[in-house]
Amino acid sequence: MEKIPVAVIGGSGLYHMPDLERVREVRVTTPFGAPSDALIVGELGGVLIAFLPRHGRGHVLTPSEVPYRANIFALKSLGVQHVIAVSACGSLRENLKPGDVVIPDQLFDFTKERRRSFFGEGLVAHISAADPFCPDLSAVVADACTAAGARMHRGGTFITIEGPRFSTKAESYVYRSWGMDIIGMTTSPEAFLAREAGLCYAVMAHITDYDVWHENEAPVTVEMVTQRLNANITLAQHAIADSVERLKTLESHCDCAQALATALITAPECIPAATREKLQLLTGAG
Repeated sequence: MEKIPVAVIGGSGLYHMPDLERVREVRVTTPFGAPSDALIVGELGGVLIAFLPRHGRGHVLTPSEVPYRANIFALKSLGVQHVIAVSACGSLRENLKPGDVVIPDQLFDFTKERRRSFFGEGLVAHISAADPFCPDLSAVVADACTAAGARMHRGGTFITIEGPRFSTKAESYVYRSWGMDIIGMTTSPEAFLAREAGLCYAVMAHITDYDVWHENEAPVTVEMVTQRLNANITLAQHAIADSVERLKTLESHCDCAQALATALITAPECIPAATREKLQLLTGAG
């Protein structure tokens, strides 16, 4: 199959784009199970792009049930280099308003029950995650969002909570006191797995609510999230199309693709054959 250089992870409505051509479903199997759903593959501006509904079509997976490892491994197996994650999030700051878009540059993992790495079973890797999002891809997505007319904010810290429930007020106040800017349920471990897989990863975070801390705003609800995210679908689609166009001429200076170059610590002769084979796609080791 022809390599697919760009992928979008997000809601199932994102791929209903008028300029998407040669649309088809692709099903992928991985050593980590099946992805959330079949991938929707099409051509956008002459570039192959894959769309993966994170929670499955119909939103059938909780944030902790999402098969993050299978999702990222599937994208890697298709030749993906750039991953744009579209996420709904809550704001923890007065100036970040519902309807705004944030391209975060930092991530705080406050999840508790998720498999965070492809590695283990006799092969240990310690990736660098000081800057968890690709700076080059983040800049591309930020410029595309601005061009699409978004009220855009560059930078900020995104905290991922376990879910599926929303925060208590006490928790929301604590996250604000820690210096967090936006809050969601799915960016961890997705971003870290993308880094292990050598993929450039950026988040287009759409603010849908003020979580529960704001005394003059109603606490977040499912209806609030879906209404405001749906209102931003067209903007997201335009930004995705523009990002794909900008990536054609991007001169990348990031080191995302080399993330494992200094991360593997296990002596080669100690790696079990089964583990070596399972992770060959990521490590390149035969």
